[in-house]
This record gives sequence, C-alpha cells and structure tokens, in this order.
Amino acid sequence: MICILPYDNEEEAIRIANDTEYGLSGYVASKDQAHALRVAARLRTGNVHLNGAGPDFAAPFGGYKQSGNGREWGDHASRSSSR
Repeated sequence: MICILPYDNEEEAIRIANDTEYGLSGYVASKDQAHALRVAARLRTGNVHLNGAGPDFAAPFGGYKQSGNGREWGDHASRSSSR
C-alpha cells in the first residue's frame, strides 16, 4: 500500500513525513540529486530511496521509532552482532 498526501511546500512535506511514530523507509524524487540528498538527510527514516533506487543489501538497515531498533543486513552489522 502507498499513501500520498498533498503538501504546500518542502518544509511541510518534510514535517508530514517525520510526523509519525514509524520510520522504516521513505522516498524522495527530484531532478536535482544534490537537493534530493539534502531532503533525504532530514527524514527520520531507516532507509530513503532516491529517484527509484533500490535497496543496497550490503548496507546495514533498520528503522527509526516504532519501526525497529538496531541495524540488520550488511557486513558491518554481521561483524557487530557477532561480538
């Protein structure tokens, strides 16, 4: 399921995105990749897809808030959990 909410400006879009008790994954679409990265950095979510990019299974992953704690996947997570 996908939920799309209207917003009036970028600040409101970021506020809406962060105004939840969950934070597993998000998505940012922009013609300007540098701008998309700046917006993505402000989202409180475990993963942010930019312009259709898929997951990186080599990178640790986990959510924020009620979407989990800690990190899974990735070489670093595997080495860290074995200590």
